Amino acid sequence: MTKPLSPSEVARQIGEHIPDAVTDSNESAVYVKGEALFEVARLLKENLDLDYLATITAVDFLEHFELIYHLTSITKNHSVILKTRCEKGEKGEKVPSVVSLWQGADLQERDIFDLMGIAFTGHPNLKRIFLWDGYKGHPLRKDWSKNGAQD
Repeated sequence: MTKPLSPSEVARQIGEHIPDAVTDSNESAVYVKGEALFEVARLLKENLDLDYLATITAVDFLEHFELIYHLTSITKNHSVILKTRCEKGEKGEKVPSVVSLWQGADLQERDIFDLMGIAFTGHPNLKRIFLWDGYKGHPLRKDWSKNGAQD
């Protein structure tokens, strides 16, 4: 079992290198701005040896999405949870891709794109993975109706 890093200590280290990137931290996670996600992820990989992306998940909170990244260091046996908010609407629903840092993000980002409708900017092959091209809507969104249309 990995040892969780202190989110407040990780937030402090992020703040030293990328001012204003952290929006909050609590006993379980560090919250960062969506536009700073890639730079923060790269910093964590390089400085804290978080070389393994275990999972990316997305949660629909009606007014916004939250993306949750579980990062682990295989060599140092520690982990951290990184979260970011993704606003809904025309200007929101997108965050930077981390595929260039962790290849394992490829299918996970495509899964979230397909089922939740969140776009990952810079993803090399962002297209549906489960549903067919032309499928209307994203069925894991809370505003998705049974006929596939967005309410």
